[in-house]
Amino acid sequence: MPRPVSAHIAVVGGGIGGLATALAVARAGSRVTLVEKAVQFGEIGAGLQLAPNASAALAELGVLDAVRERAVAPPRLVMMDALTGDQVTSLDLRSDSYRERFEHPYLVSHRTDLHAALLTACEQHPYVSLHTGRTVIRAQQDTTGVRLSFAEGHEDLAADAVVAADGLHSRLRQALVGDAAPVCSRYVAFRGALPAERMTGRMSKHAASEAVMVWAGPRMHLVQYPVRRGELYNQVAVFESDSYTPHSDDWGTEAELEERFAGTCQAVRDALPLISRDRRWPLYDRAPLAQWVYGRIALLGDAAHPMLQYLAQGACQALEDALALGHALEQSSSLDDAFAEYASIRSPRASRIQTNARRFGEICHLEGMGATLRNVLLASRSPEDFDDIAWVWTPAAAPAQTL
Repeated sequence: MPRPVSAHIAVVGGGIGGLATALAVARAGSRVTLVEKAVQFGEIGAGLQLAPNASAALAELGVLDAVRERAVAPPRLVMMDALTGDQVTSLDLRSDSYRERFEHPYLVSHRTDLHAALLTACEQHPYVSLHTGRTVIRAQQDTTGVRLSFAEGHEDLAADAVVAADGLHSRLRQALVGDAAPVCSRYVAFRGALPAERMTGRMSKHAASEAVMVWAGPRMHLVQYPVRRGELYNQVAVFESDSYTPHSDDWGTEAELEERFAGTCQAVRDALPLISRDRRWPLYDRAPLAQWVYGRIALLGDAAHPMLQYLAQGACQALEDALALGHALEQSSSLDDAFAEYASIRSPRASRIQTNARRFGEICHLEGMGATLRNVLLASRSPEDFDDIAWVWTPAAAPAQTL
């Protein structure tokens, strides 16, 4: 078996992917310095879904128990028709079929709770050093390492290698790849979590069920589920804007939100006034990227594979990235080999999920006869049939160690 790589790795970005990477790399035996441009660590947004591939990653990172303390394990995933209010299909997450096929639970969590669990684990690990208020403006590399420079005037950081986990608008990706801006899907999301007791009438019934509800409609959908031990109820309303223009922010407005959901069933209309309007989130992705590694710099998470949210795999895939990099460092004798192994394991799978997330969004947002045919086809599925989704929820196996 090759001797594990022991190096100094700099991680750029203190989100979920960056913290998970710092933890995985440190647990593999390398020293980590993580730099975050914000003045303090934190996450914005609301809930997220953690499929069993994410739960498996969290278990290996040693934080699953901490996440489960505040998360909810929903009993079902349910697709509803947003216009008629009829159930289309569901998956039973507590069935024998689920337990036989997937070792770990399906969880829903507030983003801040997951982030806090990872941050605490990093703070407690002796190999991890965390720094905020550091905006990377330059990365200079040679065959021996990388030097990062910061806008705030901090002393340069020298490391053996760098992992760019700096998100959708990654500066390091732009410097390395030079590709165009992320692709706007013309869809926008309004999201937020509110106290569960505010869910009344028809909404309270769904909230009490603890199921993940997806109300699919023409060019729009609503997602609902409880988080933080059921104390909060997460809602996300998504729709395609007819007024999208690439160089303007005057689209995807509240007025459009109301107009697009006006023809939905009563349960969806009841939920609409309680959807957070504090911020709108335009939805972006990119085409799959063939190259993830550039010398001593590797891309990770949204910097490598930003995807639309329709398979609920954005955070899950970043967690898989982190584990794969940790495994590669443990099982390789050089950084070059470790980075190459990481990319070869992760790129094909993440690219496939990126592409299929777009396709699932198209299915979710079908109109007219297309929606009718979708509903008829899905209605015949058993709640214990996981064949279509199992490949997404099952991470690629780590390569076996060579003796």
